[in-house]
Amino acid sequence: MLAIRLQRLGRKGYPVYRLAVQEAHRHPSSGRVVAYVGSYNPHTKESNIQAELAQKYLDNGAQPTPRVVKLLKEAGVKLPKWIKEVAADKHKAIRNPEKLRKNQPKEEAPAEVAAE
Repeated sequence: MLAIRLQRLGRKGYPVYRLAVQEAHRHPSSGRVVAYVGSYNPHTKESNIQAELAQKYLDNGAQPTPRVVKLLKEAGVKLPKWIKEVAADKHKAIRNPEKLRKNQPKEEAPAEVAAE
């Protein structure tokens, strides 16, 4: 089985990613790279994707990760029906909302010291 995933490059603290088509039979990140179909820079939100090559691998059954699905969709690649798209309106549940600073009681300003 093939997987289309992001492969991290770049220096420490400044990642840049390549979209790699890899074999995913063993460990997902250590499979042999079959092809590179693009790149993604999360700092500038710039992505360069070879749409025809990505489409070829998707048509042959390559499984993209959720982030890659989003990048391919933005690049105009026609996704097969079997790919599940992550909902854009999905919000993370906040574990302890009462601990948020905005939900804490307001502190009153200290009373001014009387002049002596």
